Amino acid sequence: MAYNIIKSAVGNIKEQNVDLDRTDRRILQALQENGRLSNQDLAERVGLSPSPCLRRVRHLEEEGVIEKYVALVNGSKLGLKMLALIQVRMDRHTPDRFEQFEKALKAYPQVLELILITGQTADYQVKVLVRDMEEYQDFLLNKITPLPGVSDVHSSFVLRQVIATTALPIDERK
Repeated sequence: MAYNIIKSAVGNIKEQNVDLDRTDRRILQALQENGRLSNQDLAERVGLSPSPCLRRVRHLEEEGVIEKYVALVNGSKLGLKMLALIQVRMDRHTPDRFEQFEKALKAYPQVLELILITGQTADYQVKVLVRDMEEYQDFLLNKITPLPGVSDVHSSFVLRQVIATTALPIDERK
């Protein structure tokens, strides 16, 4: 039954791949490394003059390849030092139950990622960032476990992030 939910969720994604040439890929790679590059610097880096470079960036934005620009904030500098992974099992695999759960978790700023998974005993993996164990306990007991449909949770705590990147693998050779 969970397979049908996942299949229908994936089936709703109707995004088409965008054809990118080598220059587009170089632009994306450069912007992933530094989203604050000026158009002039970006153009020099990818071997274009500024006007064609800007046209390409605008096209990538319009096509949804570039979704938005953000600042990556160091959570540790803000006192957010406890990263937890929570696996959540739902009592029923119905679209309504999943939708309620997802809507509730979208409202919590502590939730960095919410992923519907398969192949495990859990239905979701939730990545949460909080200050300490006390805040985590409060979040788990007062926000996650009372939600309708949550039947089981399992928490793991990150000792050290070995790789943490937002950059997607872009092959510049194509």
